[in-house]
Amino acid sequence: MTPSRRQMKLGLSIASAGYHYSAWRLPEVSALSGMDIEHHLRGAAIAERGKMDFVFMADWSSIMNVTDERIARDKEHAQVKLDPVLACAALAAVTRDVGLVPTASTTYNHPYAFARRMASIDHVSRGRIGWNMVTSTNIDEAMNFGLDGPIDSDTRHARAAEFVDVMRDLWQGGPVDHAGGQFRIQGSLDLPRPPQGFLPIITAGASVNAQELAARSADICYGGQPSLEMARRYYASVKGRLGKYGRSEDDLLMMPGIMCFIGRTQQEAQDKFDAIQAVMNVEVGIGQLLLNHFPDLTGLPLDEPVPDLRMRTDNLGSARLAGREPEMTLALMDRAREEKLTLRQLFDVAMCGFWSLGVIGTPERIADMMEEWFTTGAADGFMVQPPYMPGAADDFVDLVIPELQRRGLHRTAYTGRTLRDHLELPRLSGLAGAAA
Repeated sequence: MTPSRRQMKLGLSIASAGYHYSAWRLPEVSALSGMDIEHHLRGAAIAERGKMDFVFMADWSSIMNVTDERIARDKEHAQVKLDPVLACAALAAVTRDVGLVPTASTTYNHPYAFARRMASIDHVSRGRIGWNMVTSTNIDEAMNFGLDGPIDSDTRHARAAEFVDVMRDLWQGGPVDHAGGQFRIQGSLDLPRPPQGFLPIITAGASVNAQELAARSADICYGGQPSLEMARRYYASVKGRLGKYGRSEDDLLMMPGIMCFIGRTQQEAQDKFDAIQAVMNVEVGIGQLLLNHFPDLTGLPLDEPVPDLRMRTDNLGSARLAGREPEMTLALMDRAREEKLTLRQLFDVAMCGFWSLGVIGTPERIADMMEEWFTTGAADGFMVQPPYMPGAADDFVDLVIPELQRRGLHRTAYTGRTLRDHLELPRLSGLAGAAA
């Protein structure tokens, strides 16, 4: 049955032990989550139980900043992980309804090989695969692929746009004769069109280039705004670019990230937050601030106000790599000055992952916030970022989703077969976004 009102789209990010940097230190969380296929199977089952649209797997092809001795990478999780495309192929065989969205970079892949691989998984999953398209900015990734540093933004985004064009030509079926600025391909895929035709594409980023790429080529834009007003501005900015590519506002879903600590009472939710904050590692906290343009705060007392902060400019790509724009870092610096935050309080924000929308509360409070974002031009749905897995994902599905269902904001049963069906995206008949 078609719902009588617009409903939220929901994705569940399951790639690691959780979005809190101390998640792996909780006794109920496995430090090997990223390498354990059982972890991925459990996450997909949780999302399917909640009738969510898809599971999402973030990725980058390196161990980041491993040579910087100021950053305690050996005390973090998410440094070793399965290739998400291969993990999704495994999940496709043992799930029935939920969509599967791995991350892969247009910077270090080739469109023919990748189109073939993804079309194959779409057939295996009977139409449930999507793609989180990224353009890589990490120096460690660049060096892994024989470069001295990241490719400049204009070149990366031009390559990504052409990559998508080639992919969609190949998925369309028939011979392809493409000679562009980045790729030359003559041939065709050696398998039928994917069940979905064109696989749904997700992308993220707040730069002008990233927003233009989303408006031109994506079906979903993954945002990382921590406040309602920032999310509204981003929503309007990206949606406002669609017309130049011959697209309508309904052609692109905006899905900001949300991380929740959930309790049946406010105190229970606060207790969950306090428990994970209590196992915070100070060295990791210092490293996270360094990666986001803060000065080196090593040696400062934890419970005294930090001194006046000035933004570092020697590593400008790092915040964007982590999905955070300098705008967010500056906002946190302003908050630290105005509220005279201590170093420990700064860690409370940086370590817990509240760079996106973060909330500690009851299911009703969380649903209220989600509904406000959804109905006031800030979101078409949400990317759920559990602070720790699987417990926080279970909490969201068992406590928040029933509240959303009671309000008619989320489905109670799958009504389509493919990921494109779940997202209510049209089956494209030609190359979307080809207009200049």
